[in-house]
Amino acid sequence: MYGLVSQMRRAAVSIPSNISEGYRRGSQKEYVQFLKISLGSNSELETQLSLSKELSFIDEDKFKKVYELNDK
Repeated sequence: MYGLVSQMRRAAVSIPSNISEGYRRGSQKEYVQFLKISLGSNSELETQLSLSKELSFIDEDKFKKVYELNDK
């Protein structure tokens, strides 16, 4: 469980970090690339969240709440 939590934290931090870094790069092409990387991190987070539910680390109600937050 602790390994999964650690991975989820890293993925969650990676999303806004990559958006910020891409924006600061200055070119639209690099910004788009970093947005794609952020989407990849978001997909990782969704997968890890699903695994947490499947492994019964969180219940269905909490899963739905967190998933909805991630989906916005």
